[in-house]
Amino acid sequence: MTTPESSPFQLLSGAPGSPVLLHVPHSSRAVPQRVRGGIVLDDAALEAELDHITDSHTAELAARAAGLCSTAPWRFVNGLSRLVVDPERFPDDREEMLAAGMGAVYTRTTHGEPLRLPGEDPEPLLGRWFHPYARAITEAVDDRLAATGRAVVIDVHSYPSAALPYELHGTGPRPPVCLGTDGFHTPPELLALAEAAFSGFGGTGRDSPFSGTYVPLKHYGTDPRVGALMIEIRRDLYMTEPGGPAGPGLDALASALAGLVDGLHAL
Repeated sequence: MTTPESSPFQLLSGAPGSPVLLHVPHSSRAVPQRVRGGIVLDDAALEAELDHITDSHTAELAARAAGLCSTAPWRFVNGLSRLVVDPERFPDDREEMLAAGMGAVYTRTTHGEPLRLPGEDPEPLLGRWFHPYARAITEAVDDRLAATGRAVVIDVHSYPSAALPYELHGTGPRPPVCLGTDGFHTPPELLALAEAAFSGFGGTGRDSPFSGTYVPLKHYGTDPRVGALMIEIRRDLYMTEPGGPAGPGLDALASALAGLVDGLHAL
């Protein structure tokens, strides 16, 4: 859907002593009109693409979880669709998903169709949306480090029950909950807490079909005070696919996420 331009992200305050930052980068369907003009899909095709590419209801999941926690975490929520820019991609040739036309600025859809005109310069979108987002979440992590001496970024995502053509590793296992890890930023105790918290949904897996986790580049690979974990929830656990309403599974998942956050506060 197209929207008027507004704040592209929100930092929602938690408890002053909480090191936890729930990061929700892909929940929104909002596409500003100036960006819509550069997308070649007609309105119906754009809505269908948003159904597939959006991690629907994950902002609500994080909000419900925060409300259940004994100590509220902080939340950083993207207010724009990842079709504007994807804040979790590398903005350069380091990005693996460039091979699928899905770097920081997507040029292809989930099914490999053109999304933007060939040769469009990504720099205006990166300058307007990507870099301010990166600066803001870096500052949010710095604030948690200054306040508590550590920061834990929990990425809240979802993924479809059946692989889409854009997935580079879609032939691997698709567990109910996939935990994306990083060898430097995901300590064993964080992974163990997550495996226990989400054990009641039919099992967890690691790094399949999606791997890694988000850490601001300032801290990535250098600051051990920053922990990180990506939570990828298979969409059939809580919603009607591809882009339908949430179901009762959302409450159970929110409770599990709250349990993980409370466990992190106890470390």
